[in-house]
Amino acid sequence: KSVFSLLEMALAINVSSSSSSAISTSSFPSSELKAPRIGSLRLSDRVNVSTASLSLSGKRSSSVKPLNVQSFTKESFVPSQAASVVASEVTEKLDVVEVEDLEELAKSLETASPLEIMDKALEKFGNDIAIAFSGAEDVALIEYAHLTGRPFRVFSLDTGRLNPETYRLFDTVEKHYGIRIEYMFPDAVEVQALVRNKGLFSFYEDGHQECCRIRKVRPLRRALKGLRAWITGQRKDQSPGTRSEIPVVQVDPVFEGLDGGAGSLVKWNPVANVEGNDVWNFLRTMDVPVNTLHAAGYVSIGCEPCTRAVLPGQHEREGRWWWEDAKAKECGLHKGNIKENSNGNANANVNGTSSTVADIFKSENVVSLSRQGIENLMKLENRKEAWIVVLYAPWCPFCQAMEGSFDELADKLGGSGVKVAKFRADGDQKEFAKRELQLGSFPTILVFPKNSSRPIKYPSEKRDVDSLTSFLNLVR
Repeated sequence: KSVFSLLEMALAINVSSSSSSAISTSSFPSSELKAPRIGSLRLSDRVNVSTASLSLSGKRSSSVKPLNVQSFTKESFVPSQAASVVASEVTEKLDVVEVEDLEELAKSLETASPLEIMDKALEKFGNDIAIAFSGAEDVALIEYAHLTGRPFRVFSLDTGRLNPETYRLFDTVEKHYGIRIEYMFPDAVEVQALVRNKGLFSFYEDGHQECCRIRKVRPLRRALKGLRAWITGQRKDQSPGTRSEIPVVQVDPVFEGLDGGAGSLVKWNPVANVEGNDVWNFLRTMDVPVNTLHAAGYVSIGCEPCTRAVLPGQHEREGRWWWEDAKAKECGLHKGNIKENSNGNANANVNGTSSTVADIFKSENVVSLSRQGIENLMKLENRKEAWIVVLYAPWCPFCQAMEGSFDELADKLGGSGVKVAKFRADGDQKEFAKRELQLGSFPTILVFPKNSSRPIKYPSEKRDVDSLTSFLNLVR
């Protein structure tokens, strides 16, 4: 009996040693010891399970606990045989997800509530999925996850340029839900090189893409490489130009997940079909913490230098990178929303070359000017009437946002001696409009006074009827 006891003890020691060795070699490559990625196993979270449970089906199965779950205790450890059964069930569930037709799943969830979609996402992916939290309305995602009663993880990209109010919200959210947000930071060497070479605000001159790539896209890519799925707060009404067709679940078209390669990451958008007002009604009803910037007119919140409050008549995304054209209103985190046609151009919602985009400003009191028409208007030095003209692109969400106020202005000024007109300035007309009509971004509004050969550009971004009327009265 004593001989058998000694043999059992020796075997147990050998298995424990092998298990520990297997974990340390598979989960901790030397390059990742100092900064484990999301989904990597940390030293404090090791669980002694048999080597068989770590290599089922040739797949890596994560044993890291979600950050909002109680720490393991000695009493919570399960025997290696039981651990093998648990790991087998998790791996089997992942196999089902990988072969499932996500388009069919998206169709089945098209009319589901955000809570149902969130529950399905957490059920399918467990610890291999995380919520991307930006410090804005994404807190609704955390509340939905909390309501499911399931464990969940949250990560956020700290670019180093966020508003103080956003950092305070991070702390408040952690305390409110009893969680720890997993922060991802940009590479210090890359940031240092960018700032030293181009300065702190180079994005105002050459576009935000390079800065966003260093501070947001690359840290996100590192984060997602430790996951099999992620959850975002994208909504169809946020940006009609780039987000109008997002499904509730899809294969991520841009980033790779834990297993690597195309199709290795699933992207969930639980509030894709929800209107912005409904999201806010939910936040108020549940009395959850929100960013105090919202009360100051900030709707879409990003980095401090690239975010500002929006005004009446403006679309919420117009508060982001306001100095750029509408087609640049994505930072790269959701680059897959911008599709390409057979000619390699961005989709019709972005460059406006497709005839399938419905026209806007359709009041009978709005005159539609052709290229020849606006050139003739520019040549007139002594006009009988003043004109107010909007340079627009029908695909532009910011033009769409002011459609109601401009049509109302046209109806109000009907018969007053002021002509209200529109000129489509995208596509082939864009270079002409930039050169001759002061076009900077869409929409641009010009007033042609009676006795002036040169049009006057409306300088404000307030596009409500009263503001437009007041400016018109000052210069007409």
